Amino acid sequence: MKRTLYRLFAFSLLGTAALSCSRKEDVAPVAEPTAVSQSFDATRDGHLTMGNPSGAVTDATNYPNNYLMSKSQFVLSYSRDRGKPNWVSWHLSSAWLGSTPRQDNFSADATLPTGWFRATSSSYTGSGFDRGHNCPSADRTGSIADNSATFLMTNMMPQASVNNQQTWAGLENYCRTLVNQGYELYIICGSYGSGGTGLNGYATTIASGKITVPSRCWKVVVVLPQGTSDASRVTTSTRVIAIDTPNTTSIGTSWGAYRTTVDAIEQATGYNILSAVSSTVQSTVESRVDSGPTQ
Repeated sequence: MKRTLYRLFAFSLLGTAALSCSRKEDVAPVAEPTAVSQSFDATRDGHLTMGNPSGAVTDATNYPNNYLMSKSQFVLSYSRDRGKPNWVSWHLSSAWLGSTPRQDNFSADATLPTGWFRATSSSYTGSGFDRGHNCPSADRTGSIADNSATFLMTNMMPQASVNNQQTWAGLENYCRTLVNQGYELYIICGSYGSGGTGLNGYATTIASGKITVPSRCWKVVVVLPQGTSDASRVTTSTRVIAIDTPNTTSIGTSWGAYRTTVDAIEQATGYNILSAVSSTVQSTVESRVDSGPTQ
């Protein structure tokens, strides 16, 4: 009898162990914790999801200084008379990032209307200002075509070297850090005013007066966890980073020192930057200065 009971007990243990192993095989291994939920796969979303800041249109005749240009990689409002974009807007998620190296193939934008001045790389030569990307090269490394698009001269603004290579580069790197943590971003940036200080001193224009040197460069970054219906997911607690920097060589290198409100940028430019977001949410997030980490 004891032997029979022992055998029954042993079989029971083996059965329990087998069931336990079977259940473990059915359960996916627990992932390492990340900054945000990874329930959604990263996608390439629309560049004007947060709105069209200046109401730009594809009417070159009547609105030559608020001319809407749509690329697969970004969307912009272009000014014929200033020879540069008013603003550029783009979506950034891990779906846009890959291993494509920087192409450095600066080129004129052949899609500008016939008869308009088309800046080339040489338009900036000897000016003392960088060919400052609005949408950064490193935000578009998914393919050669994506990276090359960022080198179109319609994506450039005359930018002081310290501003471009250090202050703005710091924020651009931080944005990609957020993407690596599982976020997706909507970024809108541009420039306004006239007159900046480059390596050759103060100037209001370059390229024989065809390109205006801006006095200020600004950027707004909306930070969201991966998901869908992005504009409707912006809440009063959503992190929105806004900076407004002087276009000078004497600028500080820490972008965090230039944080401001979206409201202040809108007042300076006349734009409605997050127009697709509910007005109630806008009133809160646009009046708040970001105080989050900077790296």
